[in-house]
Amino acid sequence: MTRFIIRRLLAVIPTLWVVYTITFVVMHATPGGPGDNSDKPLPKPVIENIKAKYGLDKPVWQQYTTYLWNVLHGDFGPSYVQTSQSASDIVRNFFPVSIKLGLVAMLIGVPLGLALGILAAVKQNTLTDFGSMFIAVVGISTPSYVTATLLVVVFALTLHVLPTSGWNGVFDKHIIIPAFALAFAPAAALARYARSATLEVLRQDYVRTARAKGLQHRTIIMRHVLKNALIPVVTIGGLIFAGIITGSFFVETVLGVPGIGRYFVTAATARDYPVLMAVTLLFAVIIIFMNLLVDIAYGFLDPRIRY
Repeated sequence: MTRFIIRRLLAVIPTLWVVYTITFVVMHATPGGPGDNSDKPLPKPVIENIKAKYGLDKPVWQQYTTYLWNVLHGDFGPSYVQTSQSASDIVRNFFPVSIKLGLVAMLIGVPLGLALGILAAVKQNTLTDFGSMFIAVVGISTPSYVTATLLVVVFALTLHVLPTSGWNGVFDKHIIIPAFALAFAPAAALARYARSATLEVLRQDYVRTARAKGLQHRTIIMRHVLKNALIPVVTIGGLIFAGIITGSFFVETVLGVPGIGRYFVTAATARDYPVLMAVTLLFAVIIIFMNLLVDIAYGFLDPRIRY
């Protein structure tokens, strides 16, 4: 296990380098620059001064190596839009909001998805099963921004019980719509995983033996089925959490949540390249780290797994 973890950690270095290179190439291949953010076209001398200020007048290979060196030292450069702040400052200000929103969405999505999946497996081929899987299919098929829009129309504009947008912290009603919008799709995915895993365990010989011994149905489910059925479900939980954090762009933008996803969209439209680079590398680290945790957790949950 130790050698496996060391190998995976060492693999992070070339992975992040590839992500950095691709992001750098795509950003520099995109037309426009920081001088295009003005309402009126700027004179050519002004644009040249802006490029010189940010080092964009240098050869591309020099920009690549210089910025890479700065990134390795934790310096992602100044923001082209928020000139008084660096890209690192912006990440520190906005990222905690996305983390809080993601955690609340997971607290909603995980129990809901597990309940739907396990209930569907236990009541296989009944109306409960069909209804649960119908909800799961709808959740997987519906984009999060569509879910957010529907929730706003129903609970904010029609029933007037929730605000349409904004953010006042975790313990405020403003979080209800964005949290449920983000939680719906992960809950649906977990429901399908949980149903498949539970059905597989229910067909095992030791479950039949437990039934032959006369154990109650509830005891069999709680003691023998859930413990083994949740192993593959737990391992994908980390990937789902990473997906919630890195996929909150649309929900945060539609509902006015001041998270890193919403600012990423703003930075993309404003061509704020240092912020785009910082957020992209941050998301890459989150995905890599959660994949590593999932692999490690699988080894501990299932003793048959040996790395």
